[in-house]
Amino acid sequence: MTDSSHENVPSRARRRFPGISSRAYEHPADRSALVALRRLTGFDTVFKALSGLLPERSLRLLFLSDSVRVSEAQFAHLNDMLRDACYILDLEKVPPMYVKQDPQPNAMCIGLDEPIIVVTTGLVELLDEEEMRAVVGHEVGHALSGHSVYRTILLFLTNLAVKVAWIPLGNVAIMAIVTALREWFRKSELSADRAGLLVGQDIQASMRGLMKIAGGNHLHEMNVDAFLAQADEYEKGGDLRDSVLKILNVLPRTHPFTTVRAAELKKWSETRDFQRIMDGHYPRRDEDKDASVSDSFRESASHYADTVRTSKDPLMKLVGDIAGGAGDLGGKLRDKFTGGGGAARGGAGPTTTDGGGTPGGTAGSEGPEGPEGPEEGPRKA
Repeated sequence: MTDSSHENVPSRARRRFPGISSRAYEHPADRSALVALRRLTGFDTVFKALSGLLPERSLRLLFLSDSVRVSEAQFAHLNDMLRDACYILDLEKVPPMYVKQDPQPNAMCIGLDEPIIVVTTGLVELLDEEEMRAVVGHEVGHALSGHSVYRTILLFLTNLAVKVAWIPLGNVAIMAIVTALREWFRKSELSADRAGLLVGQDIQASMRGLMKIAGGNHLHEMNVDAFLAQADEYEKGGDLRDSVLKILNVLPRTHPFTTVRAAELKKWSETRDFQRIMDGHYPRRDEDKDASVSDSFRESASHYADTVRTSKDPLMKLVGDIAGGAGDLGGKLRDKFTGGGGAARGGAGPTTTDGGGTPGGTAGSEGPEGPEGPEEGPRKA
């Protein structure tokens, strides 16, 4: 697309990132989860089968006929934000955006051949201009990263394929793929949140948007520091029983919990990596073909090791203990679950276990959610 495609983009004092690669903002957990997904037995079979069967043209016609397409004539302020976001992230082809009547605040980027962005009226009515700009940047980040393909597969698998007997895999296998897709998508949301910050370039607006998604349009009743303190309290999580419950709570979700997203984004906004991007030092798309896969693996491994080392979650602390050679796994598990501090073992006198040791946590500890089914689409944002 030529420069004329970005005519009438509002003039803003925001940095632009020509030729930026999605590698610049992708969360390491996003990359490693996608690698794990692609290695899952049966994924290629299902992916190829559904890629040829999914009625994408029908999907596009549905939004065209039953939603409002954003343009200079309709939702012009969203059109300006969309073009601005594509200009900042240097996405050549501006994806079509639709506003769908739905009181639930939500947004998603779907499509196999080309991405489509959909936002609900509930989200448009909830957020102010700068908060909405971060959301639009979030969805454009999904488009630039190529996430829409896998998101579309996830939607159709959860809504349709599980009920179709002729899929060449059993329901158990399909649900394994759905679970892996959800795990990846939760991680991809962390990447897209970063893209939203690169577009909006206002961390406070990003934080406000996430708070509103969690608590509604009552900013005068909310506080960013207190909201982030919730994330810290959630991570610390009491004992191992709470850690297990966290995993069970997050499994059916397509998005990480809102406080977790806010804490992750705030942490990234204070890193040297973020500042280097803002200073113009970032990976370019034309270098993607030369990017080292082994370097990506090392970065992901380093991320997980750091997470285990610094996590306050009780289960991850225990993992850190064991990895550090603290030993006696059975005793530690018993004491953690029962709250016991020092039963005598092995006849050698009392041994106390305080559950301390090297803090640790893995991105995988964000685990699963409750009994209700998957969400319909990205909730962002």
